[in-house]
Amino acid sequence: MTAVSAFFYRKPRLRLGFLLSAPLLWLGLAYLGALAALFVTAFWHTDTFTGQVVVDWSLDNFRTLFTDAVYRTITFRTVGIAALVTVIDAVIAFPMAFAMAKLASPRAQRILVIAVMTPLWASYLVKAYAWRSMLSGNGALSWLSPGYGVTATIITLSYLWLPYMILPIYAGLDRLPDSLVDASGDLGARSFRTFRSVILPLTFPAIVAGSIFTFSLSLGDYIAVKIVGGTSQMLGNVVYDNIGAANNLPFAATVATVPVVIMLAYLAAVRRTGALDNL
Repeated sequence: MTAVSAFFYRKPRLRLGFLLSAPLLWLGLAYLGALAALFVTAFWHTDTFTGQVVVDWSLDNFRTLFTDAVYRTITFRTVGIAALVTVIDAVIAFPMAFAMAKLASPRAQRILVIAVMTPLWASYLVKAYAWRSMLSGNGALSWLSPGYGVTATIITLSYLWLPYMILPIYAGLDRLPDSLVDASGDLGARSFRTFRSVILPLTFPAIVAGSIFTFSLSLGDYIAVKIVGGTSQMLGNVVYDNIGAANNLPFAATVATVPVVIMLAYLAAVRRTGALDNL
């Protein structure tokens, strides 16, 4: 045992690889393996009489997904909602994060961080149904949304994912040296110019990091739209309905590949911004 310990002590990289082998193996089987199974299943179909999955390779599911106007509409609606939720959260989160990082005292910062994280401790369903109650016809905030629908879904999702936008931006602003802001003011720049030329460019990776959370979580959500969306549907609802009531697992897998592909493309696009370093 001593000889083995000494061998690994002299080989730090080998020791690190040995320690990471188990979690990486689990990641490969549980996550990447599940994605591979999902992609493969998307090329099969379900027998309409027996309801059994038939291993018969074809592109019929993808053809239906891309040619049917209903699914195209749902796809565009889902991406639009996810993008709008991300923009709303960024607009709300930035001033809040700036006040936390640059204006509050160290003690107040800790209190504010806890206050931002507190909603995350509450149940998702409790928060969603609370918004359903507030946006109902007799609710306190019924004037925000004309009944249940896309607007109510956007409002609810924006609230649910707001902390995931605030915290990365707060971390980015907290790392921003005050000397840069002071230097900009000393050189004659006004507040807006300092924000546009100094603060925003340096914290943009943190904003993008927050957007990864808000965009992906909104893209795959199906519970909130069930609660406050009325008759509106998102991609998550199509997946859920085809797994449950329709019992069409191959088509559900086909629809589920859409947000996966969108997120892979989004991550590839933001990788160059350094946003992934802020996660």
